[in-house]
Amino acid sequence: MREQRSRWTDIAGGDAGERYAERFARLAASGADMHGEARLCAQLLPPGARVLDAGCGTGRVAIRLAELGYDCVGVDLDASMLDVARRTAPGLPWILADLSDLGDLGDLGDLGRPGDPGTPGDTADSVNPANSADSAAPGAGAAGSFDMVVAAGNVIPLLAPGTEARTVAGLAALLRPGGLLVSGFGLDAAHLPLASATVTLADYDGWCRASGLVPLRRLATWDGAPYDGGGYAVSVHTRTAG
Repeated sequence: MREQRSRWTDIAGGDAGERYAERFARLAASGADMHGEARLCAQLLPPGARVLDAGCGTGRVAIRLAELGYDCVGVDLDASMLDVARRTAPGLPWILADLSDLGDLGDLGDLGRPGDPGTPGDTADSVNPANSADSAAPGAGAAGSFDMVVAAGNVIPLLAPGTEARTVAGLAALLRPGGLLVSGFGLDAAHLPLASATVTLADYDGWCRASGLVPLRRLATWDGAPYDGGGYAVSVHTRTAG
């Protein structure tokens, strides 16, 4: 995988995993609800659906969805975050990859399926693309493999500058026709670890539209509150059949 620095790595460095895990452990101990994202996803599709947690971090969303019966794969660019995810749930596939480059995702769509080249716990580097009949096309094993892609935790605004449209297009390509892209992110400095917003909803909707996605719902929180024009939005788009 080629080296890629995102806004997240510029902010967090390369060793954020343990700090991030400790922060959420404190929140959980305080009684905070840690599973709003997974709960919303579970309302959208039934158990058994195949879900990609894009920008999975320490795996909180994917792990909870797997506990609820979903077939989950986690992908992140931050190796320190994935170290925590693998330690917490070693039986799930955790992939070190750049979301802005579909070729980096290799055959992740086949991971964990009986008889396929990948097995739970594989990394992007350990999957041999030559095992796939379609390996000539970058990312061919992953294209159209998922019922849902979820990008929680400000994934889109924290991408590397200039890669946002390409990333949305790549995530859309991972969806089956009728599949869902669910993304939540901040729209102002109060809801971002940044001095100002990097993405508007108009930007995001345009990238989705160009990628063959149409809007289904827009919410203000992962708990399902209607969007009121505030500084955070959760968007649900679906891939058209064409």
